[in-house]
Amino acid sequence: MRPPVAPLSAMAQLGKEIFYDASLSSSGALSCASCHSPDHAYGPPNDGPVMLGGATLSRQGARAVPSLTYLDRHPNFSIGPDKGDDDNIIDLAQMAAIGQQSARTTKTAGGTGASTNIVPQGGLFWDGRADTLQDQALFPLLDPNEMDGGSAKIVADKLRRASYANRFVELFGAGVLRNQRLLIAEAMFAVARYQVEEPSFHPYTSKYDYWLEGKARLSESELRGLQLFNDPDKANCAGCHTSAPTRDGLPPLFTDHQYEALGAPRNTVLTNNRDPDYFDLGVCGPQRTDILEQTQYCGMFLTPTLRNTATRHAFFHNGVFSTLQQVMDFYNFRDTNPEKVFPRAADGTVLKYDDLPPKYHANVDVTDPPFDRHPGDKPAMTEQDEADIIAFLKTLTDGYKVEN
Repeated sequence: MRPPVAPLSAMAQLGKEIFYDASLSSSGALSCASCHSPDHAYGPPNDGPVMLGGATLSRQGARAVPSLTYLDRHPNFSIGPDKGDDDNIIDLAQMAAIGQQSARTTKTAGGTGASTNIVPQGGLFWDGRADTLQDQALFPLLDPNEMDGGSAKIVADKLRRASYANRFVELFGAGVLRNQRLLIAEAMFAVARYQVEEPSFHPYTSKYDYWLEGKARLSESELRGLQLFNDPDKANCAGCHTSAPTRDGLPPLFTDHQYEALGAPRNTVLTNNRDPDYFDLGVCGPQRTDILEQTQYCGMFLTPTLRNTATRHAFFHNGVFSTLQQVMDFYNFRDTNPEKVFPRAADGTVLKYDDLPPKYHANVDVTDPPFDRHPGDKPAMTEQDEADIIAFLKTLTDGYKVEN
């Protein structure tokens, strides 16, 4: 079930050099691997909600750093269900218009509703603004809050002076160093090849993978957690975080690649959020700008994979939660006991969905279990249920050693 392991190609070896090259940042201290640490499933290596970058490593990134693992099977950004081999092209605007009129289908574990919702899917970053790994690699390189590369000219000059510059010549000829646009494009493509070819970006070595292969046993708690994860009347996690192998027999990625508006609380430690008029609306901006007018999607963010989620300390797009327990409590109490999740105003009112302007509150998912409950209802999960689901989530961490 795992891809065969082969030596890295010359292109991927060049990409590896670039991936670990901190000289490309204005601080000289930040490389791709600094925020996407191989020791942390290519996610952030620290406990902060976001990473710090810029020339003095004091500027906050806008969002929690996603993991770079398991992106080799990620689809391009589109709106609406996956059309498979259908060659009829419908552009984003047309699909978005259809989405404005279509009723939302409830997504349940084991159900088929996930394939019929006219919502965004695919793409990279929390808002899907990049389709390819090479495009994704360029954004942080130039972002003033991240590697802060300055400009394409500055980056190209650094690539020409890099210790690995001769590899560009070997692969593409001497002319590549004189062509700024081509040089950067090939550099980013090399980074993408490294991510595709290096097995540690998609190892499929979790306990759950081996359990699927019949090579490991889940504990009683882990098994209960799996059942609750897949139970549409309980946690219903698999409604979005698909846990079954694909129809082609590939291991599950624990995401349906679709976008959801969950209404997570505002993270008050983020600098941007000191401005009460600032809101991160996901696919509606501020970083993505091409579908600003499709306000039915405002507040939606990409559903991330849950593989290696137990290694993280920043959850949701704004990193507002730092533990899996907090995440489980959010899902369990958001609608039955919102006072446990959201802050209160001065008059005691619970500020539900306080990180989303009221005019977009209707976009928040209130139909998929366990979000279909109401204040005073019995929460979907008990304290033991949450503990068992967390035990199961820990089986998704790569690097499990099979017992003989």
